[in-house]
Amino acid sequence: MDRSFAKHLRRNSTDAEHKLWQALRSRQLGNMKFRRQVPVGPYIVDFVCPAAKLVIEIDGGQHAKDIDYDRRRSEFLAGKGYRVIRFWNNEVLGNLDGVYQAIELALREE
Repeated sequence: MDRSFAKHLRRNSTDAEHKLWQALRSRQLGNMKFRRQVPVGPYIVDFVCPAAKLVIEIDGGQHAKDIDYDRRRSEFLAGKGYRVIRFWNNEVLGNLDGVYQAIELALREE
């Protein structure tokens, strides 16, 4: 995967991605390190916690049409040992506390 494209995505994050990154960065959640817009195989994941093998995807409206692509992507990541959790943009923007709690729970289930 092209790392320059991942860098482009980091610089041009959506409002929801930016808001969640502010809550995850600098080991703010359970002292776990998260990275954003990271290549994993042929895909770039929104957020990943390598130690917990947890991928967090923030989905906009286009994902309602890309169900097969998202399924293949999630299957690939699961085959590499990652768990994938997904949130809609409006969940992050309107209920960050709930999203944060769901991520905390996923980290405890590792």
